[in-house]
Amino acid sequence: MKLIYQQMLAFFVVIITLLVILGASFFHLMRENVYQSTWQQMETYAYSLKSTSLKLVDTSKGEQIALNVSNLEISELLLQNQKVHFTIYTGRDKVLYPLDGFQSVISKTDWQKLQAGQILRRRKDIGDRKKVNQKQLSTSQKKLSSAQKQLPNWGKQVITTDVFVPCFNSQGKLVAVISVGAMVSNIESSIKEIQKSLIYALLVSALLGILISYILAHYSTKRISRLRKASHQIAGGNFDVQIENNGRDELDYLAADFNKMASSLKESQEEIKRQEERRRQFMADAAHEMRTPLTTINGLLEGLAYDAIPEESKGQSIELMRNETKRLIRLVNENLDYEKIRSGAISLSKSKFDAVTVIHNLVEQLQQKAQESNDRFELALPKQLEVYADYDRFVQILFNVMQNAVQFTDDGVINISAERGFNEVIIRIADTGIGMSQEQLRNIWERYYKADPSRNNTKYGESGLGLAIVHQLMQLHQGKIEVTSQEGKGTTFSLTFPSPK
Repeated sequence: MKLIYQQMLAFFVVIITLLVILGASFFHLMRENVYQSTWQQMETYAYSLKSTSLKLVDTSKGEQIALNVSNLEISELLLQNQKVHFTIYTGRDKVLYPLDGFQSVISKTDWQKLQAGQILRRRKDIGDRKKVNQKQLSTSQKKLSSAQKQLPNWGKQVITTDVFVPCFNSQGKLVAVISVGAMVSNIESSIKEIQKSLIYALLVSALLGILISYILAHYSTKRISRLRKASHQIAGGNFDVQIENNGRDELDYLAADFNKMASSLKESQEEIKRQEERRRQFMADAAHEMRTPLTTINGLLEGLAYDAIPEESKGQSIELMRNETKRLIRLVNENLDYEKIRSGAISLSKSKFDAVTVIHNLVEQLQQKAQESNDRFELALPKQLEVYADYDRFVQILFNVMQNAVQFTDDGVINISAERGFNEVIIRIADTGIGMSQEQLRNIWERYYKADPSRNNTKYGESGLGLAIVHQLMQLHQGKIEVTSQEGKGTTFSLTFPSPK
């Protein structure tokens, strides 16, 4: 089933359920109000009969009931027009008036309630009108029955309502009970007419409910269809699609999330293209870097094989081949290290050791290269500074950052300082080299990126992986690395290693 029909069905069920509940409640309330009104009216008749037609007379046996028969007959004729009859009881099975009426018996339980001063209200079914025994009706009831036979509803179920009003003497003793009753078939007919009108109204409301359900469902599914069409465009590679939303409901929130997803996919696609371009550039650079030393090694090997190299130059040739071989190994190792770090294949073996000793050793290793560029190291270190890290990876981090400073500094100074912070060790490496722009700063941690592409052939940093490896290793140490730089004035790297808690 399509979503629009599901939505329509849901809205329609809710509307119809609400209409049925309201209609049933209204009909029940109206029916009860009709009977309550009838009972109250009959109680008024009973009290009127009591005040006009009944009188207590003192006798030797006590107070006795005296009837005003003329008033009773007048009242009987008047009430016949309203289809109301009455009976006066002096006991559970004793009828005082009318004497020729049906001798109905009041139950023992009801008589006890009347003795306690309660007014009884009853509604009962006395069977089919055609089956009502005329001998069971009073004279007034017979007249009423003959008139009712002319009604179109004659032969249907008869429903009567009665009230029983107790009458007490001055000593508080129950001496009489006035019963006033009426057949309310005419009221039931009116109720049925109202019920019929209510059903018609319900049908009209149902039709309107279908129309409203369609409008609401169409509105919701239309917005969902926009999301579906936009999803198809995303699947087709169009990441520029955006959906308008007003932020009013969950569908608008979904549209906002969809727009964020589209923007994120667009950025990811651009990043993939950028990384692919850098990968291609790296492969070209790597091929170029590998071809040069391989060509050199191959030429020297052929010279040695054919004894074309003078004896005094053979040692120099072997040293040159060794350096070129190390260069190739370094290029391969850097790629392997980066992939291992990125995939989580490297586990750290942390320990405590002196960072100052490591820094002095690295300065000695890079001193020759610094002198070739007329650079000098300036150290501001404590006598001893304990750091908690993986020793080999700590050396790799510092070596890559320091060699980066040497590579991009000519006739300058490389300052190295270290200090202990709050539960951390901070090492700063600052140079006075060429510096970097803000765009270069944003990209230095990316794989294959080179801040200075013109330096492809330098001995250090051939692959553009050095700082990317540093960044990954610092994350493995749960440390921080911050870089500040200014073009033409130099760059500062701040490395923070946390201490164990």
